[in-house]
Amino acid sequence: MKPQAQQDQTYMAGPEVINRPVEIPAGSVVLEGELVVPAGVSGIVMFAHGSGSSRHSPRNKFVAGVIRDANLGTLLFDLLTHEEESVDTYTRHLRFDIGLLAGRLVAAANWLKSLEETKHLKIGIFGSSTGGAAALIAASLLGESVGTVVSRGGRPDLTGDELTRVKSPVLLIVGGLDYEVVKLNEQAYAKLECVKQMKIVPGASHLFEEPGKLNVVAELAAEWFGRYLN
Repeated sequence: MKPQAQQDQTYMAGPEVINRPVEIPAGSVVLEGELVVPAGVSGIVMFAHGSGSSRHSPRNKFVAGVIRDANLGTLLFDLLTHEEESVDTYTRHLRFDIGLLAGRLVAAANWLKSLEETKHLKIGIFGSSTGGAAALIAASLLGESVGTVVSRGGRPDLTGDELTRVKSPVLLIVGGLDYEVVKLNEQAYAKLECVKQMKIVPGASHLFEEPGKLNVVAELAAEWFGRYLN
């Protein structure tokens, strides 16, 4: 297991085919991202960050490094543009526009399928907080294009009726101290009609900031993605 003190440093196993900043067209806007694909992978994981966060999230960067060590590619990207983030800082409404965020994930998945280097890769989605809800809606819209979804401290209660339409395997990871979100995930878990699993991490709060807890999340996610994308 990686030492806790080094969690915020992303790392890579083996040679890379792709490691570059990217621009992703999504309707009338362009989203900034970071695409890293090690050699010989068969799957790639898109990250949907939580409310008020971005592609620079230290937690997601750490998890992305562990996932790449499991022989998978990663795409971290901003769900909002710089202009939208500036507005949302004051209004705080776009971060909860789950339909908008899910649409951006769908656009990113279609973009990956359009690239020569990534069109053959199976796609997974890792969503955090409100990004977890967006990931589930995107999976319901994309159907078989999404191999699996992992939600960390997600808000599946914000998905509405789309939850029952998700067919991809789903792993829900929740902190044991995040009591209200545990309840929301338990209710959502009962509604899911796909292959599913729920893991409660004892002693972890919503952001999994306690020593060693994010390591547990990363290892659970990497194992799940490896199972369904490799």
